[in-house]
Amino acid sequence: MKVVVCVKQIPDPATPYSLEEGTNWLVRPDEQVLDDTDRYGVEMGLQLAQANEGTVTLVSMGPTGNAQGIRQALAMGADKAVIIEDDGLRGSDALTTARVLAKVIHGEGFDLVIAGTESTDGYTGLVPQMLAELLGVPALTYATSVQTDGSNVTIHRQTVEGYDVVTTGLPALVSVTAGVVEPRYPTFKGIMDAKKKPVETMALSDVGAERNETQQVVSITDAPERGAGRKIEDEGEAFVEIVALLEQKKVI
Repeated sequence: MKVVVCVKQIPDPATPYSLEEGTNWLVRPDEQVLDDTDRYGVEMGLQLAQANEGTVTLVSMGPTGNAQGIRQALAMGADKAVIIEDDGLRGSDALTTARVLAKVIHGEGFDLVIAGTESTDGYTGLVPQMLAELLGVPALTYATSVQTDGSNVTIHRQTVEGYDVVTTGLPALVSVTAGVVEPRYPTFKGIMDAKKKPVETMALSDVGAERNETQQVVSITDAPERGAGRKIEDEGEAFVEIVALLEQKKVI
């Protein structure tokens, strides 16, 4: 079984970041980390591949830098990685990203593609669905549980009221939520083995995909400060008002 996991390197959220003057694009340093949401996808891919005697290939688009984030995923147990890096892809929108990834994944061959629901530095939440459409496979999204027997894949899809059970035949694409599994920590052996695993870097011309117009960030403003909460005075019936507010927010 061939599992492809889409991963992304991002600047370490714990360190200060900067924006490029004139474009407002995020400046990406050489030292980047694996997007935390992708750790769940990598772990899910590893578990499914192990259960079905398969392999896990990582596919990523963006500046390679020192490949620290990719090495993190390889140290977890993935078999190889393909990185698409090209100056012509700077500022790419979600559709361009999906088209480039689809070209590479199609060339690698796959039974199952796994992705996070969205990246923590972009938050569009569009790439998995676009990718499935371009690959011509079903998209099973917002999975909180994933199982496959090598021929079909079944997920529990998170909903407001609980979850749906969705099943389809392979090949397919699944986007997973945080918490779908507990990601493993790389062992010392895994870290050493990661240095020997193949990491292929491709340019846009190697992929054969076309570049769209880049997205434009018109302006940047600070997020508003959180306002004061609503205080309810309890005169014996406060619970009624609290329940009404929770129902309005669809919490209950």
